[in-house]
Amino acid sequence: MLFRRPFPSFSTIAKGAMSAVLAAVLVACSSGGGLYGPIQGDNRPHSGVDRARGMPIQGIDVARYQTHINFREAFQSGIHFVFMKATEGKDYLDPHFRSNWVKARDAGMPRGAYHFMTWCSLASEQAAWFIANVPADYDALPPVLDLEWNNHSSCRNKPNRADALEKIRFMLDAMERHTGKLPIIYTDMNFHRDVLEGEYFPNAFWLRSTAAEPHERYSNRTWTFWQWTQTGVVRGIKGEVDRNAFYGGQNEWIQFLLTGCDPRAIASLGPTGRCQSAK
Repeated sequence: MLFRRPFPSFSTIAKGAMSAVLAAVLVACSSGGGLYGPIQGDNRPHSGVDRARGMPIQGIDVARYQTHINFREAFQSGIHFVFMKATEGKDYLDPHFRSNWVKARDAGMPRGAYHFMTWCSLASEQAAWFIANVPADYDALPPVLDLEWNNHSSCRNKPNRADALEKIRFMLDAMERHTGKLPIIYTDMNFHRDVLEGEYFPNAFWLRSTAAEPHERYSNRTWTFWQWTQTGVVRGIKGEVDRNAFYGGQNEWIQFLLTGCDPRAIASLGPTGRCQSAK
């Protein structure tokens, strides 16, 4: 019963997405800059990701390491979206999530929440924790499931591929039922190689690749978002921040905001009841 929340109606999804689109246009125009111009900013740039710096739709992802973020300044400088850490495992809430969620919304910046999956607690426990702490706001971007090995935490469990995939699919389903939006999968090269490679998911992928283009590291996995550096520099944020790029241009970005789906997948996902505002 916990995961039987119906999907929002077409009008609800469209209303929230259109609000985000209009906010982006108005704020960018008021800043006097080009809405889709290239953005620079990396303390340790790598030539392998040069193309990312010139891609028109740029974003960031943040967690507790970035404090006192001025989302309005970042948005006006040309940052189009933010993904922010919300939850981890079955009992961790990022201390800045709630304030970041409100501040990004108030700045007009499209924002989404991500959950860091751990392998030392049940998927059902993690799903319940995410649902309890992340609002199912109609104007939010799709949620993100962050899939990595927990190498830098106290959790040392490493389930086999079949068990990991079972937990992942349970979590994705729970997140989709809670938000009404098809979750995005974030992953790195090691976890993709060990667990995700060769597996079909209808979800959009957000791939980490800071020294080469994603197709060179992920067996040509189609990607929607590309995390291209962890040493980025962005106005409104003190210190370094992860930088990301969306695969397409203005038209594709507006389609994504309106539907919550990668535009290239709308034709196949539409019949399943997803991407409803594209019908």
